[in-house]
Amino acid sequence: MDKSLFSSKSLGTLQRIRIDDGHDWAFIPDPLPDKWDMPVQLWPLLSLAKEELARLDGVGRHMPGDSSNLLLTPLQKREALKSSSLEGAYATAEELLLFEKSPKEPTSEHDKVNSWMEVRNYSRALQVGQDLLLRLPLSIRLIREMHKELLTGVRGANRNPGNFRINQVHIGSDRRFIPPPAGIAVECLQQLEIQMNSDVTIDPLLYSFMVHYQFETIHPFSDGNGRVGRLLLSLMIFRRCNLVMPWLYLSEYFDRYKDEYVNNLFNVSVNADWKSYLEFCLRATVQQAREALVRFDSLVDIQRKYQKIIASSGGSARLGTIVESLFNVPFITIPDVRELLNTTYPTAKNDIERLISLQILQPLARSEQRPKIFYAKEIFDVAYHGT
Repeated sequence: MDKSLFSSKSLGTLQRIRIDDGHDWAFIPDPLPDKWDMPVQLWPLLSLAKEELARLDGVGRHMPGDSSNLLLTPLQKREALKSSSLEGAYATAEELLLFEKSPKEPTSEHDKVNSWMEVRNYSRALQVGQDLLLRLPLSIRLIREMHKELLTGVRGANRNPGNFRINQVHIGSDRRFIPPPAGIAVECLQQLEIQMNSDVTIDPLLYSFMVHYQFETIHPFSDGNGRVGRLLLSLMIFRRCNLVMPWLYLSEYFDRYKDEYVNNLFNVSVNADWKSYLEFCLRATVQQAREALVRFDSLVDIQRKYQKIIASSGGSARLGTIVESLFNVPFITIPDVRELLNTTYPTAKNDIERLISLQILQPLARSEQRPKIFYAKEIFDVAYHGT
C-alpha cells in the first residue's frame, strides 16, 4: 500500500506489517464520529434523497396484506444479482429464478451453476438478516449469520463461513489497500457494533453510509466482505431510517459506477473525504428509489390489467390466484398450479392453457427443464429488466 498517500488528515493510522516478500502497511480506521458538520452543499441532495426514500416507504406502508411482495421481491432479487456481479458471480434474472425453482449441483469448477448458487445464497443471507432483525439489534451475530449463509457450499466455503479472518488480507492485486490486521479488525468491529446502535446527531441515512464505509474498511472476513457490507447497508437504512420494510438496495448503482464507488471509499480513508462519498451514496439513493417506484407503478398497472382481463373473460377465482402468484415468481409449471390450488393435473393444465389464451402466460421456449415452464413475460420484463 502506498504509504505516501496517507497523511495527518487521514481517518486512521498505519501499522507496519510483515508479508511474504517483506513488509507493508495496514490501515486501522478511527472510530466513526458521533458528530459531523455536514457541508451545506449536501443539504439539497440529502433532502431530495430522504424525500424519495419516504415516497418509496409510503407506497410500501399503504399496500394491503402481502402485497408488499409486489415491490419487495423483485427489488431483493435484483439486489442479489447486482451485488454478486460486483464480486464476479454473474447470473441473469432468468437463470436465477429458474435455478431457485429447480436447484442442482455444479458438475465442475467452471459450471455456471456455481455463480447461480452464489446469487441464491445472497438472497438467503438477506432473508436471514431481515428475520434476525425482528429479535436482534444490528450486531456482530447478525453479520456473522449472514456471512455464514452467503458462503456455505459455494466459492469461498473454505474461507471459514461465519467466522472472522485470522490472516492478513489485501484489496487489489497491487495491494492498493490493506485492512487492519486480524485481531485489530475484530476490535474495530466490536466498536462498530456499539456505534451502529448508538444515538448520534448525524442524519440516520448519512450515518448508514458511514457505517458501510467503516465495515468495508475493517474487512473482517477472508471473503465476502463486499456482499455482507451491502447487505448490512440495506438493513442499516431499514432500521435507522424507520422504514416499514428494507426497500432500498444500492448495489445496482454501485455496480454501474464501480470505479467511482471504490475510489470514494478509498478517499474517505486517505483524505477524510466524506463529502464526495456521501454525495455519491445520496445520488444512488435518489436514483434507486425512483427506479423502484417506476417499476412498482408499472407492476400495479399490469396487475390491474390482468384482473380486468380475467373478470371480463368470465375467469374463475383460480385464475386470479395463479396470476397473483406470478407477481412473486413469474415462472410457473403445471405441477406448481396443482400444488398452489390443491387441484387435479387436468384442471391445472386447463388453467395454464386458459392463461395462455388470455396472453398472460407463454411457454418459456429456451428452457429445457421438465416439467415445462411457462412465464408471464410482461411481469418478468418490468420486474427484472430496465425501467
